[in-house]
Amino acid sequence: MANVSNVPTPRPSTLEGWVKLLQGVHLPVPQASHDLVCKALADSRRSLRDIAELMQESPALALSVIREANHHTHGSLAEPAENLEVALNRLGLKRTEQLLARLPSLPEQQIPVTLRQLQLISQHATQQANGFFSSRLARLWQDIHWGSLLFLSPLWPLALTHPRLLGEWELRVIHKGQSASQVEHELFGVGLLEICLGVVEAWRLPIWVVQGYRLLLNERRELVKVLRIARDSEHPLRQQNRLDDDPTLRRWLNQPANTVLLANGLALSAHQAWDAPHIARWQYLTSLYLQISMDDVQQQLHQQAANSARQHAMPDLWHPAEALIWPWGSRRVQPGQRSTPPPSAPDLSQWRKQCSALLVEPSPFSNAMHLTSSARDVLVACGMRRVMILMADRSQTSVRVHQTAGLAKEVAAMSFPIAQSKVLQRLLAQQAQVRLNPDNNAQFSALLPPGLRALFKGEHLLLRSLTCNGRVIMLVVVDQGGGPFSDVTVQAFGKTVQCIERALHTFTNRGR
Repeated sequence: MANVSNVPTPRPSTLEGWVKLLQGVHLPVPQASHDLVCKALADSRRSLRDIAELMQESPALALSVIREANHHTHGSLAEPAENLEVALNRLGLKRTEQLLARLPSLPEQQIPVTLRQLQLISQHATQQANGFFSSRLARLWQDIHWGSLLFLSPLWPLALTHPRLLGEWELRVIHKGQSASQVEHELFGVGLLEICLGVVEAWRLPIWVVQGYRLLLNERRELVKVLRIARDSEHPLRQQNRLDDDPTLRRWLNQPANTVLLANGLALSAHQAWDAPHIARWQYLTSLYLQISMDDVQQQLHQQAANSARQHAMPDLWHPAEALIWPWGSRRVQPGQRSTPPPSAPDLSQWRKQCSALLVEPSPFSNAMHLTSSARDVLVACGMRRVMILMADRSQTSVRVHQTAGLAKEVAAMSFPIAQSKVLQRLLAQQAQVRLNPDNNAQFSALLPPGLRALFKGEHLLLRSLTCNGRVIMLVVVDQGGGPFSDVTVQAFGKTVQCIERALHTFTNRGR
């Protein structure tokens, strides 16, 4: 059974090694789903269909049952179970209960984020598949539904055992555009698609899942040919004529199994951005497959994403439906981090009110703690998720934490030696601002106190020194959860610190 802790798992370097490792992983099931299904299994009034519907709420549980049923029939003449209800029929209630007793169950928030994020993408893909294809191919809806949900399932145990490798793959291949084959050889020793195909064959998953991976590995020439035709979306008649001239390619395109691949392509690429080249390819292919306009594809795509978010979104996970309300062209840049949208009009209005309160004369603040707490609140109002305000001690040997937001309570007692950090020395020498980003992160992180940098995980960070009467008296450290800053938020931050400096000046010089 896989350990859900952070204990590292040895990394294989061969296809056989990866398949063996991932086959042996028992995925954790959310405690609430586990309890509900156990209760239903013990209730003689519940039908197998009722139990199957409850199990669908947990992708890990559904996969475990289908795997178990197909493992039990391995070597016999029986075809693999293509859906959950067939799997339950084959296992029977007793063996299903025994399986549930073996599966690890945890409160949902204790299941690793990387695993839950991948399962959310699978649920989003299933919603897209049901919206685009199930009504048009009604007799095949079960194949479409389960194939779409389980397509990415070989990556679920990988997310549990080696989440860092998946994060690095996403960063280098998707966001930095590096060669997938080169990155995968470095990280896994073998192609990621080969690993997925090996696992789905070992698990005896539905044939449409297997066909999808075989297509990506072995039928890329056909995929490129179809994509060239699909890009000519403004001339549907010309598209149809080109397909009619190549009946073999037309049959290849029209395979029902392709619905599973299309749905997962749409969901995965939306995870990066709505206007990126990746999602455009899958939109073109879906448009050609269904013979509908690109406008219709995009409209349905966005509607189904919103439906998926209503059903499955969680506060600590990224769902691409959130980006539909952002300005077009916005990007979620960092894997595993949520890129924060610009502040809303009501948020900006509240921020302006708090800034105005800082500028009141004579100073309304009774003491320094009163002022710094107001400064902290206005920094949060301008869009910062984590805030730390530091002040130098009288000996000028260290900076002590005075206010925090979005950080653990024990941080309030921390201090950092100035002599050990060139960045702190620079900021305290004169008014300055340091902005960390992926290009300079390694350089500046090495010059910050390790304890301070560990509190602000991510590649995006702002540090600013504030002066009063020509002397630096306060340091501000802020970020937006580690993700990239929006331009509006950076501008608001600049105006905010100006207001705080004015408030410091008024407070310090009161009574003079």
